Amino acid sequence: MTEVAEMELAGARVEEIGAAALIAEGRELMKLAWPLVVTQLAQMAIMTTDVLMLGRLSKEALAGAALGNTVFFFTWLIGLGPCAAISPMIAHIVGARPNDRAGVRAVTRMGLWSVILLSVPLVTLLLFTKQVLLALGQQPALAQAAGAFMMPLSLGIPFSLGYQVLRNYATALGRPNAALWVMAVTLIFNALGDYALIFGHFGMPRLGLVGSGTASACSYAFCFLAMATIVFADPALRKYRIFRRFARPHWDKFAELFTLGMPIGLTMIFEATLFNCATLLMGTFGTVSVAAHQIALNFASITFMVPLGVAMAATVRVGLAAGAGDRVGTRRAGAVAIMTSAAFMSVCAMLIGVFSRHIAELYLPASAANAEAVTLAVVFLHVAAAFQIFDGIQVTAALSLRGLKDAQMPMWIAGGSYWLAGFPVCIGLGVMLGMHGLGVWIGLAFALFVAATCMCWRFYHLSRDG
Repeated sequence: MTEVAEMELAGARVEEIGAAALIAEGRELMKLAWPLVVTQLAQMAIMTTDVLMLGRLSKEALAGAALGNTVFFFTWLIGLGPCAAISPMIAHIVGARPNDRAGVRAVTRMGLWSVILLSVPLVTLLLFTKQVLLALGQQPALAQAAGAFMMPLSLGIPFSLGYQVLRNYATALGRPNAALWVMAVTLIFNALGDYALIFGHFGMPRLGLVGSGTASACSYAFCFLAMATIVFADPALRKYRIFRRFARPHWDKFAELFTLGMPIGLTMIFEATLFNCATLLMGTFGTVSVAAHQIALNFASITFMVPLGVAMAATVRVGLAAGAGDRVGTRRAGAVAIMTSAAFMSVCAMLIGVFSRHIAELYLPASAANAEAVTLAVVFLHVAAAFQIFDGIQVTAALSLRGLKDAQMPMWIAGGSYWLAGFPVCIGLGVMLGMHGLGVWIGLAFALFVAATCMCWRFYHLSRDG
């Protein structure tokens, strides 16, 4: 065999090995990702159930809940940062030392400590939702409705954050199905609670918005208790004994949770507050704009749950490879996840573009009273279709970086993308040029494009240099 033929054969073998490695990585990614995707969809279905039922109550109730959830979600993200740090921390521990139960236990225990520490100020803030919205210039009737909705819902935040701790603990150890089953049962629990307490069925009082908030708070408590039960029942999770000596501190792990978690939380807050401010801007344009915005945003959030689930799996896959010192595996894990998310969101973009009116009428039944809101929602959905791919890429790249324990630079990228690039476009087009909701949505699309580009560059740079 000639030297050239030998080189060609060697190159073909390298390509074959590379293709096999990509396929194997894709298989492992999806094995971990699909329960996370279904869990995220079930979690989103809980919020969608609230939106659909409140839409049947009135568009004023829908708009009030939208504004209340804006404040709730911002507050929840403040507490979520340390919870989100649990998954990459455990993945690094397991990747480097698979039998280190004490390290895993300490991380999880300190995560629960962080929830206890942060819940008191967060609940207190939520109890002043009405005053916060009035200070932000919202219409008094909508602020009043949002405050009533948030009164019972605020009590669910410690349970919701506690569930996130246990969920990330199980996911990092390769047990994502536990959270899936919990969320599936919680979906049914919440739907029955909404049906009973919003409309007064099953002998319960008709509470409207207050009933929706009460049902959601009870659902958060239910999912935390159910997840804790599974942690005790599953031998693979029980062996770490995460509640053993619960009062014992581990200050190094506690500090790392906040050192890594607070930039993660700020990264999510930068994105979430952009969308929250978009909702507040819609509130200044009137009830119809808020209702249409909520419809488009809710549906875009549903499709977003799939790349988010893939991205959460990427955090673990990248973290395991990084903990083991496998630079090639680290890059491969992130790249496969990013390509998977981009492919799925391409399909979503086409479907949203074609069926936008049908989607809008799922939320608000076709009628003369709802015609203006439905028509405006269709416009917003067309813009949402345009940014689907960017949204999937940016979240997967960001969570792949989280698997590398890279939190500081993604935080700055998010801040710049959403507030130095996207928000000025929202204000410029929506307010200054009078495009209102359409201008705001174009600004959101531009922000996601910038974030996707910068996050991918950052992951490429770090995975190349090891």
